[in-house]
Parts: sequence; structure tokens; C-alpha cells
Amino acid sequence: MGIYTRRGDAGETSVIGARVSKDHVRVEAYGTVDEANSFVGDAIARMRERDAERYDDMIEILTEIQQELFDVGADLAVVKGKRPYKTTAEQVERLEGWVDEFLAEAPPVKKFILPGGTSIASALHICRTVVRRAERRAVTLTLQGEINGEARRYLNRLSDFFFALARAANAREQQEDIQYIRGRDVFRGQSPVKRTST
Repeated sequence: MGIYTRRGDAGETSVIGARVSKDHVRVEAYGTVDEANSFVGDAIARMRERDAERYDDMIEILTEIQQELFDVGADLAVVKGKRPYKTTAEQVERLEGWVDEFLAEAPPVKKFILPGGTSIASALHICRTVVRRAERRAVTLTLQGEINGEARRYLNRLSDFFFALARAANAREQQEDIQYIRGRDVFRGQSPVKRTST
């Protein structure tokens, strides 16, 4: 069975309820979610190669997040009213619990930190920044039409989750986070969720 249809050769693609240009903001939004999902797969592969047992809890959660990112992407592909949305407030709340759980593994910091550390943490920081871009695309889409607000909230919280997970991954390898030394103290000795963009 072939995977090509030739229907997109003229620069258009199908979303749920319409046919649009491949550079349409809706396509850019769910395409960026797909890009983020690919980086999540890379992070999982790094964990398995490094020490699957040490990271088994993270791998399990990230695998579930990959499933949910398919749901988020599908929600962003839906033209208003064409089918029920999939992403829920409960999924957003669960992410918040995971953020708190993984931040507790990392030592407190007072400044912003530089993305990096171990290769696993670095991969998770890439996930964070790509998810932030997906969120920005979702906001742009919101300005042009209705979307599932929970999908947008999910992306916002998911970038926080990847920050927390990257810090926990460094902590598990006894790899100290490098603080941004040119900045003033912005936290009060807590394990903060990074807010380079809100």
C-alpha cells in the first residue's frame, strides 16, 4: 500500500472540515505539534539507550504524552464544529502534577538555567522549545478562529513539564544545571518552572 496520494502536489492539504494551503496557520500549528512529538521520540530513545530502568517512569509518561500529542494535533486540525475535541482539562491538570513531582527531584536554583546538561536533558529542552513554538502557532490560530482551548492550555503546561523533566534528568545523573550568571536572581531558592515566555 502506497503512502502517497498526489492530492497535495498543488500545495493544498485536507484538514478536518476543509481543504487549505499547506502553509495555512492551522497546518503550521498541528505540524509543529508533530515536530515536537518526533523530538519526544528522540528523548525516549536516548533514555532507553542510557539506562531504561533508571528512566522507566519518564519513558512511560513520555509515551503517553506522544499519544496525547496526536490528540492535540487532531484538535488543531478541526474546523469549528466538525467533530468533538479530544484534549481535556483533566489532561492539563495531570501535567501539573507531573511538573511538581519532577521539579522536586532537582535542587533549588535562583537564576534561569541554560538549556543543556546530559544528552537526555538537552533533548528534553529541545522538546520544551518546540512545544513553546507550537503553543505560539496555536495562539495565532485562535486569533483567526475557534480552537479547543484545552489543547492550547495543554501545550502551555507541557513546555513547563519538559523543563521540569530536563532538570530531573540532570539530577538523576548528578549533572548540575548551569545557571545564567549574567541575570539577577529571579527565584527565591525554589525549583521553578522556566518562564522565558509565558
